[in-house]
Amino acid sequence: MIIGIVGGILQGMEAVYLCRHAGYTSMVIDRDPNAPALSLADRSEVCDVLKETERAKGLFSQCDAVLPALEDLEVLEHLSHIVPECGVPFLFDIDAYRTSCSKERSNTLMSELGVPLPQPWPECGFPIVVKPSSQSGSVGVGVAMDEEQRQKALKVVEKLGDIPVQQEFVSGKSVSIEVIGNGKDAKAYVTTEVVLDRNYDCKQVVCEDGVLPPEEEERFKAIGETVGKAIGLKGLMDVEAIHTKKGLRVLEIDARIPSQTPACICAATGVNLLEELVCSRTGEEPKSVRHKGCAIYEHYLVRGDRMYTCGEKEFAHVEQPCYIEDFWGADEAVTDFRTGKYEWRCTVVFTGETYQDALWKKKQFIRNTMDNCGLEEYIDSEPEMI
Repeated sequence: MIIGIVGGILQGMEAVYLCRHAGYTSMVIDRDPNAPALSLADRSEVCDVLKETERAKGLFSQCDAVLPALEDLEVLEHLSHIVPECGVPFLFDIDAYRTSCSKERSNTLMSELGVPLPQPWPECGFPIVVKPSSQSGSVGVGVAMDEEQRQKALKVVEKLGDIPVQQEFVSGKSVSIEVIGNGKDAKAYVTTEVVLDRNYDCKQVVCEDGVLPPEEEERFKAIGETVGKAIGLKGLMDVEAIHTKKGLRVLEIDARIPSQTPACICAATGVNLLEELVCSRTGEEPKSVRHKGCAIYEHYLVRGDRMYTCGEKEFAHVEQPCYIEDFWGADEAVTDFRTGKYEWRCTVVFTGETYQDALWKKKQFIRNTMDNCGLEEYIDSEPEMI
């Protein structure tokens, strides 16, 4: 099966990883010849799908399904029209995405459904999170402890040309769950823990049994399935939340293929969300073998004689990466490491039957990397407020 993947950065790299593990052939299409997923794919095509519509249609016609791996609404709207014209399944729900890409709109929906959300400003008091309604990830997100900082955070959102969303700052474990819907029913899958760097960008994902207590796990799945059904989801969506002392508080939903969490889930459990998505359209049963285990998925940056954990936005600067198994003790890696290179990046996966097994591999990997590259310092950052 050939999967056409439109978009070659973070989500594109994720989709190629999932294709590899599902036994699919990946064709990455991106207008940027330097998009990192192009060097990972089985087949790469440099094409601007907006400006080269007929060529894009020709490429899509060679695929068994097309998966957008980007968050450009103009491109997504265009794809939602031209891919079906090619008679090829489009693994995306543009209507659900229109709802989820606006935090203001999706928060209103979830509030009406009774989903537990952080309190809005000004009822919540300080500290608060100020974030743009329509940006992805941690772009434009700020934490304000007082009115002066709130005004500064609002100016950041204003410069982005976006609408601010102001909510209570909630602390606790950051978690995520993916949901796949067929338009009528929705199924929630595996909960993962998302660990942030100092810029509130994801640096690590952990998948293991017990990320949430059993009752909260069931509640999280129910929230995902309720929201999925309410928006008539016909594709893949993720739900992000904080597990506080008072219970779950949902931060946002995103109706698109996420980066990071699906690869970690696949490594830990064998559940391949791309395969699940394809099978939801074809009616076939997934062939991936399920198993119980743990996986740690993490980004690193090496610069000079220092090794850093880093968020996914920093890792996105990786150049012509390759896929490597058993990379200095890590089970898998996507990296642009070259001997003698001053600066390089990697995303690595550590697996084991338990968290301690995976953690031992991680420690060995860090030690091996520092020894092999002659590094002097390892720096692991985290947010000032967690």
